[in-house]
Amino acid sequence: MGLLTFSINLTLDGCVDHQEGIADDETHAHFTRLMDGSGAMLWGRTTYEMMESYWPRVASGEVDAPPALREWARKLDVKPKYVVSATRSDFPWTNSHHVDGDLREAVQELKDQTPAGVLIGSGKLATELDRLNLIDEYKFLVHPMIAGHGPTLYQGGLLSTRRLDLISAEPLSNGVVAMHYRRAD
Repeated sequence: MGLLTFSINLTLDGCVDHQEGIADDETHAHFTRLMDGSGAMLWGRTTYEMMESYWPRVASGEVDAPPALREWARKLDVKPKYVVSATRSDFPWTNSHHVDGDLREAVQELKDQTPAGVLIGSGKLATELDRLNLIDEYKFLVHPMIAGHGPTLYQGGLLSTRRLDLISAEPLSNGVVAMHYRRAD
């Protein structure tokens, strides 16, 4: 069984707005390594649509991009992508699949069938999956800024406090800190 790892960019005040943060070669290389180490991506519909509107065009060369972004886009293009959505079932981007039915059962089955693990990058979906005790690890890039607005991490709340064990904390040269936590038993 593979692990379900929640990974996202966030500011010091917990903002997970995709327009906040440092988007440079170093952070993109970090996320490329995370993606390389996982067997699949898992997103909610909103994140999928945001990604679908840009990254396939970068991968195909339709949009000019630096090498680190192009590498990310090409790898993302071929990576299996699973999408949770109650309002959409057609996902035409290469290697995209709809997750339907009972969320707990469907995601557990995805974990069971993906030994290299599943990487989730959707905040709202991660909150739901954490409520179901399905997330095993957390790999956050904490950016050295205060956004002063939302959306924020776990904005919808959890039923109880989640205790985590620190696995590693790696400062990047741009001031971002890569934090790796695992659920405490």
